[in-house]
Amino acid sequence: MDWRDQGILLSSRRHGETSAIIEAFTPDHGRHMGVVRGGAGRRIAPILQPGAQLDLHWRARLEDHLGSFTVEPVKSRAAAVMGDRLALSALNAVTALLSFSLPEREPHPPLYHRSVALLDMLGTSELWQLAYLHWELALLDEMGFGLDLSACAVTGATEGLAYVSPRSGRAVTAEGAGDWKDRLLPLPGCLRVLRPAPAAEIAEALRVTGYFLETNLAPSLGDRPLPAARQRFADLQARQG
Repeated sequence: MDWRDQGILLSSRRHGETSAIIEAFTPDHGRHMGVVRGGAGRRIAPILQPGAQLDLHWRARLEDHLGSFTVEPVKSRAAAVMGDRLALSALNAVTALLSFSLPEREPHPPLYHRSVALLDMLGTSELWQLAYLHWELALLDEMGFGLDLSACAVTGATEGLAYVSPRSGRAVTAEGAGDWKDRLLPLPGCLRVLRPAPAAEIAEALRVTGYFLETNLAPSLGDRPLPAARQRFADLQARQG
């Protein structure tokens, strides 16, 4: 069995004296693991950094085996954001959440391409923090826990949306919320529209997506907490405001 694909490196860990086991997210083969012979050596180890774009050739005797990767670098992203603490933290959050969320070997092409676009924006575009926020919305949607922020769940109105129901993930207007507003989550405008927003508003929106990641996505994947890298990024973003 063998295939070729490009992919985002999610993680790498030493295996034995000289090798490494890597985990990559590819468009056609999903989240896939394999051994890189010599991956702990001077020539290959520097390119096995989370977020790197790699050309991958996977081989195994049988399809369900761990298999081995031959890798060639396409783009290094960690080096590009090393001087930007917030962008580096976002890169680590993206790779950690993908590793945490994705079923092994199940393709998710739209999420893959969106992840590549986001990682390429980190530290280079003024809108990358908003792009990250909407990437989390896309991740929730891809995993079956998407939010519906298009209209009020109570009145059907599309204007004046102010809250999100923590139970349904649907938007609610102030009128529709009534006496229940204290039990609802706020709906920052930047969650609905990809537009410039102050750091404090983005931080508030991340608390909303974080709620659904923690209460809906994580429990569906077993008794595991969200990756700490995600909270570190949210905390850093909150301090920006």
